[in-house]
Amino acid sequence: MEPPPIAITIAGSDSSAGAGIQADLKTFTYFHVFGQSVVTCVVAEVPGKVEAIQVIAADVVRDQLRLSMEYYPVRSIKTGMLYSEAIISSICDILEAMPAKDRPPLVVDPVMVASAGDPLLQPDAIGAYRDRLFPLATVITPNLHETEVICGHRIKSLTQLAEIGSELAETFGSAFLLKGGHLPADLATDFLVTKSSTISLVEPFVNAGVTHGTGCTLSAALAAGLALGDSLETAARRAKLFVTRALSEATTWCGPLGPISALKQW
Repeated sequence: MEPPPIAITIAGSDSSAGAGIQADLKTFTYFHVFGQSVVTCVVAEVPGKVEAIQVIAADVVRDQLRLSMEYYPVRSIKTGMLYSEAIISSICDILEAMPAKDRPPLVVDPVMVASAGDPLLQPDAIGAYRDRLFPLATVITPNLHETEVICGHRIKSLTQLAEIGSELAETFGSAFLLKGGHLPADLATDFLVTKSSTISLVEPFVNAGVTHGTGCTLSAALAAGLALGDSLETAARRAKLFVTRALSEATTWCGPLGPISALKQW
């Protein structure tokens, strides 16, 4: 039997397992992709609250990625919480050293702020994203706030979001999967934008309560599809549907401080 394709997640460890490395690995397993991990930070968090962040040394991050790339036939990579310029540079050093034809598809989820509003990125890291990591990406998956940071101004409508997507794809030479779920609308509409096309991805809007990890789960599902050999559009459509199902089938517990939910990622 042929072994499953390998995908690597480069992200933070979420102690509540609803986002980050843990969400990514669950998602990879669902799609029958063998997941490997490069841990960038250890985060003490629950949906709605980030209490502490311990950053992993950049050279340790580099070594984790380097070993996987040297020893395994990696079919795709996704990045999540990278936190610092040093960590982003350590990843880019490895990817830039590879011939472009040998570089696996790269999904960049530019994690900047937690759902609770806590910062997950040092200010000087934004330049490293723009100058080094974005040009290496196959597709970049910012949420609405992250898109506003990247483009430098507020976005108030889905029409405006789609137009900005075309500008970003032209600027960075990478595709963008722009998420419009935080804009007022009856449907959850995202846009897959390349330099030559804009494709709408539309699913019902699902309110799953107090949860987190939708962006991690979407980008992980997208990376899994690319590892399996799907086209970018097919992988994006499957990822969008998977997140919608994960939200609609979320599990809720009644804890000491009230109800809290987790996406169904298995």
